[in-house]
Amino acid sequence: MIFLKFFATLLSGYRNFLENSSTQVFNTQAFLKKRSRATNQPPEPMIAQFLDSHGFLDYLERGVGSDENNNNLLDKLQDAIGRGQNPMSILPSPSVEPEILTISDFDTGTSGSGANYTYDRFPAISRTEEEEENRRDILSGVSNAYEYSGRHTPSKDPLADGLSPLERAAERERMVLDIKVKLQGLWLRLLKLGATDDPLASFEYGTILALIESDAEGIGGSGFVECISEHIHSGWSCQLTEEQFIAVKELLKTAINRATARNDLLTIRDALEVSSDMYKKDNNNVPDYVQRHLISLSIWDELRFWEGYFDYLMEQSSNKSANYASLVTAQLVVLASHMAGLGLPDNDAWYMIETIAERNSIGSKQFIKIRGFLSHIQQLRNGYWGVTALKTQSMLSLALPSPHSKDSKDDGQQPAEGTGVGRSWVQSMFTRNTSSRSSFSRVRKWTSDGGNSGAQENGTPRKQDLSIGGQKKLQTNVRILRGHNGAITALHCVTKREVWDLVGDREDAGFFISGSTDCSVKIWDPSLRGSELRATLKGHTRTIRAINSDRGKVVSGSDDQSVLVWDKQTTQLLEELKGHEGTVSSVRMLSGERVLTSSHDGTVKMWDVRTDRCVATVGRCSSAVLCMEYDDNVGLLAAAGRDVVASIWDIRASRQMHKLSGHTQWISDDWTARLWSVSRGICDAVLACHAGPIICVEYSALDRGIITGSTDGLLRFWENDEGGIRCAKNVTIHNSAILSINAGEHWLGIGAADNSMSLFHRPQERLGGFSGTGSKMAGWQLYRTPQKTVAMVRCIASDLERKRICSGGRNGLLRLWDATINI
Repeated sequence: MIFLKFFATLLSGYRNFLENSSTQVFNTQAFLKKRSRATNQPPEPMIAQFLDSHGFLDYLERGVGSDENNNNLLDKLQDAIGRGQNPMSILPSPSVEPEILTISDFDTGTSGSGANYTYDRFPAISRTEEEEENRRDILSGVSNAYEYSGRHTPSKDPLADGLSPLERAAERERMVLDIKVKLQGLWLRLLKLGATDDPLASFEYGTILALIESDAEGIGGSGFVECISEHIHSGWSCQLTEEQFIAVKELLKTAINRATARNDLLTIRDALEVSSDMYKKDNNNVPDYVQRHLISLSIWDELRFWEGYFDYLMEQSSNKSANYASLVTAQLVVLASHMAGLGLPDNDAWYMIETIAERNSIGSKQFIKIRGFLSHIQQLRNGYWGVTALKTQSMLSLALPSPHSKDSKDDGQQPAEGTGVGRSWVQSMFTRNTSSRSSFSRVRKWTSDGGNSGAQENGTPRKQDLSIGGQKKLQTNVRILRGHNGAITALHCVTKREVWDLVGDREDAGFFISGSTDCSVKIWDPSLRGSELRATLKGHTRTIRAINSDRGKVVSGSDDQSVLVWDKQTTQLLEELKGHEGTVSSVRMLSGERVLTSSHDGTVKMWDVRTDRCVATVGRCSSAVLCMEYDDNVGLLAAAGRDVVASIWDIRASRQMHKLSGHTQWISDDWTARLWSVSRGICDAVLACHAGPIICVEYSALDRGIITGSTDGLLRFWENDEGGIRCAKNVTIHNSAILSINAGEHWLGIGAADNSMSLFHRPQERLGGFSGTGSKMAGWQLYRTPQKTVAMVRCIASDLERKRICSGGRNGLLRLWDATINI
């Protein structure tokens, strides 16, 4: 209980900062800011590190929003403390009578040797009169809401409480009215707080938040949005201070999250509309709208919401006598305005608008007008917020004109002719090239190459960069693959080496295979635009952690401690390999119908798929095995995990060759990478220039170089020559932990946790021109990087043959980047 109370205090209110209820994206910075204000202390580095740790992120995935949520003792304890209940009530009732222990009463002394006193409960907390009065004031402010939503559940018999159905309905209406009246008063007082007051620490904010969170039927959330709307209609200017802006934004996020869980689309719609009116002034005295900060919520990615919103707008239209196509176009323009205000990526926004438009059978002229309008308002937005981090840096198009004087003329332009981008879409409608016309629904965004500092100026490409070569540098193609209902936890690319045979390449080379917390494995074919999902494999009962494949089979490992093998062509489940006693951390298909697996139970096992049996436990570690690598040509296995030792086994000789000791923490968690001699079992070099744990290491076979990626966001290129190993190059284009490095002969794919990617290229002529003493690793040059989104990423896979990089986010989406065009 002491342990739970510590974390209950440390993480007080953490559920308010889960920005996506289905995938648990946690807003660490907002949480730390609120905690700092509440404690009047600067943010503690220890807490910041804990919130970024894999342990806390895994807790969010496993313990919050899952089927096991009813057993989450931390949440139960926080609720019990907030309601003044006995904390011990959260513990499950024992199946047998508890044993009563006695202790001596040290206050009164003992009356004799061995005298004992029995207590039926712990002493009550003593409070001063002032503390007790403050406590009663706080509880009375929210007592009605708690009594209605949490304490007094309706009885099954309508007459059990002595009220008729009509009386009960009238009682409920009075309760709803009472809550709304309280919300109106709290909202007005929140706006009247002084310049020195902190809204997030105020009684008004805390009570509104309690009313929204504690109300299972959504009266608190819908009532809060309704009182804002009424205040706006009464003539309120909608301008907020910096502190009020943060408070209102967090309250609206909570209300939308609760409404999403209840499938209350009406409240979400109303919240979206009021968010487009409320604003603060930024450093350039330009309105920054609340709506722009709601992009992280998952509901905006759902087509069903926008379809429902469109139907509502059509029903509410006052000009129903107008031409039907014009009426549909006008409502789609409203949808496009909100999508731009949220900052939805153009691909996603246009996909949903186009789908709704096609279902309402509008003509090509209306399509052109809407496409041009969307491009126009996005250029206005980019003129101020820029083109980087598009999903988080957007603005309300109709209310926020570009602050640059040179762009002021755009305000009066017609949407269909607003921008060159819009005109390019008009031209694509009438081209005879079917390939360009089919891409009408996809926008190619302008982005600058990291090595080309002159690629853009004020968000607009320079004329000299509009040549064929410039377009090749700047254009990218990013697709969003939807299908999973939970965070992506495993991702594998089917390489040419896996599926090559004497006949040649097989069609499944270049496929991506993903696993998720939704317990499913999905196979994706990037060559099928618009219908990339090839198959869904079901059989696991818990989160997928590892995936691999060969020419005919797909193998996966899971938290359910099992390994499943499927037929890649028929998608039929072939075998279930059971024997591990912990989470399966990695899997590997080998020749001869064999599978190699590692687990948190500390073992590495070899399986024969034909007999469905474990052939041998080929390796044992003293703790959980987190990673392994196997060379099937020589039969050498290396594995490491939650200890400081890496081990090497000769599987063919059935012996352990070496224990590689030298790391001071989990392998690479001591901020170093080490180069070992396999034959001698000793460390030849220590690579120690990173400022954080090293997550990935890649060996470049062509030049015998090493590339390392760390949580510090740095890429380091290490040169291995006769004089030893030295760092030949540092790359700092990523701002988050490097999760994946995949090196080929001339291409290098990189992926980071903040959903940023990059592709490096090393021309053949440059490589051949190096002398024996020159720097070969320095020949890697940044070729291209796409725009990133706000999604947090756990896994990334690269297909260097086709220049594709795919990332799997905590929001359940796959982001597939086609980095090159006809190269």
